[in-house]
Amino acid sequence: MGAVRSHGNRSTELLVIAIFRRHGIKGWRRHQPLPGKPDFVFRRERLAVFVDGCFWHGCPRHLRMPASNVVYWNAKIARNMARDRRVNADLRRAGWRVVRLWEHALAEPKRVAARLLRLLGRRRIVEP
Repeated sequence: MGAVRSHGNRSTELLVIAIFRRHGIKGWRRHQPLPGKPDFVFRRERLAVFVDGCFWHGCPRHLRMPASNVVYWNAKIARNMARDRRVNADLRRAGWRVVRLWEHALAEPKRVAARLLRLLGRRRIVEP
């Protein structure tokens, strides 16, 4: 597990950047000083976007717990999920809207783009 990178993962953040570019979604920033360190921030719209890995964040559809060290992994995933709820609440109290995208949802980029555009108050998807 030590080889899993916390940022710049091709299957998550870099794929979302490609979706943004392909569909003309602009105005996002990374590495903003907000609670929970959102992966992407749209400051003008006050929208924080997190891209959650199915394993690390406890996806109800795809989480498969390792067969070894079960007590540790159950506690670890439960702590991550509690932290996610706490971060969501903190951001909402500060006036931010929060979007969490599951890693598996990135398999449908057009759908992800449509959801974000709707939340950003933009109508059309720019076709590549």
